[in-house]
Amino acid sequence: MPLTTAWADVRRVLALRVDNLGDVLMTTPALAAIRHSLPQARLTLLTSPSGAALRPHLPMVDEVIAYSVPWVKNQRSASPAEDWRLVKLLAAGRFDAAIVFTVCTQSALPAALMCRLAGIPLRLAHSRENPYELLSDWAPETDIETATIRHEVQRQLDLVARVGLRSPDSRLQFALQELDRFTLEAKLRDAGLAQGQATRYVVVHPGATAASRRWPAERFGQAAEGIAQDSGCTIVFTGSAAEQALVAEAQAQMRRPSISLAGALTLGELGVLIAQAQALVSNNSGPVHLAAAVGTPVVDLYALTNPQHTPWQVPARVLNRDVPCRNCLKSTCPQGHHDCLLGVPATEVTAATVQLLQQTGRLVTPSSSGAPA
Repeated sequence: MPLTTAWADVRRVLALRVDNLGDVLMTTPALAAIRHSLPQARLTLLTSPSGAALRPHLPMVDEVIAYSVPWVKNQRSASPAEDWRLVKLLAAGRFDAAIVFTVCTQSALPAALMCRLAGIPLRLAHSRENPYELLSDWAPETDIETATIRHEVQRQLDLVARVGLRSPDSRLQFALQELDRFTLEAKLRDAGLAQGQATRYVVVHPGATAASRRWPAERFGQAAEGIAQDSGCTIVFTGSAAEQALVAEAQAQMRRPSISLAGALTLGELGVLIAQAQALVSNNSGPVHLAAAVGTPVVDLYALTNPQHTPWQVPARVLNRDVPCRNCLKSTCPQGHHDCLLGVPATEVTAATVQLLQQTGRLVTPSSSGAPA
């Protein structure tokens, strides 16, 4: 579909993606389509505080507004008065168009109403119900109702394509920064892994925000021990400061030395670390989408809560066990058994990682140096 007449004259665009960092990363191809189709426009991204951390790494975006909205899980605005101040801020921006990006379980209508109150004339989003005047352009919400659910990236690309916004490149995007390379090199050196060292590394990320998406930390350690033994790679664990105990639990399962950078990295440094890694082994969380954006192979411990968020356009192994309660869309296992992840043994993760390294030409010849006696 060609660019519609109304959208061809747009000069200021507001894109709304008020979810987590990984969700924003999965929206970058659609943001790139806006930039490609409307090169003359200024693009502003309204996102969550966690999503706003991506600002230095999104070259297609001109401006970021960080705000916690009251209609998204685990977020809340400071007060209704703050919500009105945001509406006034958007009104002052004199936007010609707004695009509301949502997951299939969210309603776009609160954001659409906010944009209408801000005087934004063109408003595009998915909607399960007829939005009438709240949206000028809308796509019927079908993903939650059909057996074939689109990937989250494709869902957003399809949305912007309804008004003719397209890009020849559908990959996730995350621009690496030279300063992050420099500071990461110092941190790796301090941790005992110097740049240019013959030993290469695999990043292991055992954390995830939702309990339903976490494979046990001790199994990450057991799998990491096997990966180190079979591939010759050093294991580098990552996580937030709050996940340091989780990483320590994983490291305790290893006999070979490993490195923990949990709580020590900025987002930019994490991006560089993953970009330079042989592979990432992780729960399905933000680092998986970061790896996809920088082209690093992924072994993804993928809980069957939602089929839309698998690694996008990157070599990957997605591991789980099929269960009758698949696609539950829950943050906590509603059955209490967590079988979709607990059924995966550590040996399977080790084997999948080594096979992925072999198939992508990244396998290091195992060495006995550094191996325990």
